[in-house]
Amino acid sequence: MTDDRKSGLALIAGSIGLIITMAFHPTGHDLLAPGQFDRIARLIVAVHTLALASIPVMFLGTLGLSRRLASPDKLSVCAVVAYGFAGVAALNAAAFSGLVAPGLARQMAAATPASETANLWSVLFTYNGFLNQAFAMVFVVASSTSLALWSVAILRNGLLARSVAVYGCILGPLTVAAVLSGHLRLNVHGFGLVVLGQAVWFVIVGVTLCRPGTSHAPGS
Repeated sequence: MTDDRKSGLALIAGSIGLIITMAFHPTGHDLLAPGQFDRIARLIVAVHTLALASIPVMFLGTLGLSRRLASPDKLSVCAVVAYGFAGVAALNAAAFSGLVAPGLARQMAAATPASETANLWSVLFTYNGFLNQAFAMVFVVASSTSLALWSVAILRNGLLARSVAVYGCILGPLTVAAVLSGHLRLNVHGFGLVVLGQAVWFVIVGVTLCRPGTSHAPGS
């Protein structure tokens, strides 16, 4: 098996893992719903464990992609550095959302209603949500920047299909603009939309890398 094929499979597998994570990702309201805590808490831990496993797999795939697109302008190197930064942020976001939040919610449920302890756990639960959102935003901006850089590299060296490069050049800046302007909220649905849009790019690139003879003539 060639290195390109291994990288392509890593991109596909990691993308599928992240899509499954967002497809089954409950909301905070689901976690706090009466009589649903144990089931939702297990689901939250499961999907975020999958996300935590998928992120390093994605990074391995992007390392291979960056090596495939290597050129003197170092755009692919800048892209993989930005994606590594994004991956660290994603790991933190997943840990806060999937491993810390259920514990805080459990403490909230066990505390006496209207007591100072219950209020404290409620504040901590809300604060944990803010941390999750902050790291999610860092991930979205950094990973979108990576897609744009890889796409520009593809356009410049013509090693992969021009169509996927055009898609990445549009998706990356558009996502950053939508998030920073506040038009795209990073709740479960908004973040899921970002993950899906990026997954389409990564899966197409991954499939291309898995095929024999992945090079394309410039302008193809």
